[in-house]
Amino acid sequence: MSNPVIFDLATRIIRLGAEKRIGIATAESCTGGLISGALTDISGSSDVFEGGFITYSYEAKRDILNVPWDLLTKKGAVSGEVAEAMARGALIHMSGRAHVCVAVTGIAGPTGGTSEKPVGLVYFGIGQTLKQNTISTTHEKIVFDEPTRELTRRCAVEHALRLILGVMS
Repeated sequence: MSNPVIFDLATRIIRLGAEKRIGIATAESCTGGLISGALTDISGSSDVFEGGFITYSYEAKRDILNVPWDLLTKKGAVSGEVAEAMARGALIHMSGRAHVCVAVTGIAGPTGGTSEKPVGLVYFGIGQTLKQNTISTTHEKIVFDEPTRELTRRCAVEHALRLILGVMS
């Protein structure tokens, strides 16, 4: 995904992370590793990027990130609560090495949407490791009105990188 805006955002994250000694992690569903890929495209990323999790299915979210099964079945994988749980699970797995995590879950399309959860709906979970290793999470919801799966995913990657920068600044 060679996009100059994404490349610039990822470069800024890696530089700022190295300067401030902030470790980054990702937990991705609909973006399928594209956020991790954007970060690791940057030279020096190994000083900042701790790792990423691609958890596409309900079972992967449960088994890898410890997202509660009842949360998945009640809210659905595409929900703010699940995005937050994904971010929390990734930070826990990183055992304090990552300080910031962005999690992404959504419906990139062109199929899979419903009236309640349309194509283009993406939830972003943002997690931070605070003092005494407590974890704070929040989430954001966006419906991207893009004509293709590729553009929806690109918009989600760009937004996720902006969220990481916002937390780091």
